[in-house]
Amino acid sequence: MTRLLSGTESEEEIIVEHNISLRPSTLNNFIGQSNIKDNLKVFLDAAKKRNEVLDHVLIYGPPGLGKTTLSVIIANEMSANIKTTAGPILNKVSDLAAILTNLQEKDVLFIDEIHRLNRAVEESLYAAMEDFALDLVIGEGPTARMLRINLPQFTLIGATTRLGLLTNPLKDRFGIPISLDFYTPKELKEIILKHSNKVGFKINDDAALEIANRSRGTPRIALRLLRRVRDFADDEIDVEITRIALGRLNIDNIGLDILDHKYLMYILKTCNGGPIGIETIVAGIGEDQNTVEDVIEPYLLQIGFMNRSSKGRVLTTACIDHIKKYIV
Repeated sequence: MTRLLSGTESEEEIIVEHNISLRPSTLNNFIGQSNIKDNLKVFLDAAKKRNEVLDHVLIYGPPGLGKTTLSVIIANEMSANIKTTAGPILNKVSDLAAILTNLQEKDVLFIDEIHRLNRAVEESLYAAMEDFALDLVIGEGPTARMLRINLPQFTLIGATTRLGLLTNPLKDRFGIPISLDFYTPKELKEIILKHSNKVGFKINDDAALEIANRSRGTPRIALRLLRRVRDFADDEIDVEITRIALGRLNIDNIGLDILDHKYLMYILKTCNGGPIGIETIVAGIGEDQNTVEDVIEPYLLQIGFMNRSSKGRVLTTACIDHIKKYIV
């Protein structure tokens, strides 16, 4: 049995681990999302065969499923440079213009949280995406004039966790929509074992599967839990130390944490499982609505623990049984 440690790793060990490149760099090394990878390979090969830029790509899905990683892989597969930014950063058209005018031919521009683009900035993107041109208004009032700047051909990759917040004009300009789904425990186990091998510490198959089963179908969570379990061990991570560590972290057997329990218990105790409106839940548990809708609810919906109705959120029988067994 692996014994518990009272302390954590040294600062030097943490720095060394974080300096290692852990993200996959090619489609072949990207675990999971098989259908997406198969289709994307066709699109990439076709673009390279025709010596064209890849059509614009929209990647959407819950946080932590690999949107950024997949964007870097697309750039690598196209032998292109990638420049990254985020929707909230691009406050003015001039911010976008500064980026677009510095792109080189066939570059990839990755915009995270693209649903949070300023409306004027979004509208400036339309011509850039369709015509590879940027229309700028010079001056004000009667003397104002339109200046068109030609841009190199590039691929825009937009990432979002909130597809419904994208306007249709923007959404329709992406030729390749990619919807990332939650990962299976088997896929997460493979990711955990591969990551462990890269950073040089041991974990057995049973322990890796235990972490995978509690990772909410999300690689980012799986790797975070792996690092925390590792803090409790000084040798090979086994299933016993894994269960002790995850218990200490208040992660239950299907991956629900304190925030999930808080959300579920509020609905159960306030109105016997629902229906209850999202505004009431947000006020009752003291969390931001985006956190509730982007972090808590997607997994609960995926595992059939809640439904959204016109009257509000409703817990399912399976969810209530789980709460009574593990929380109450």
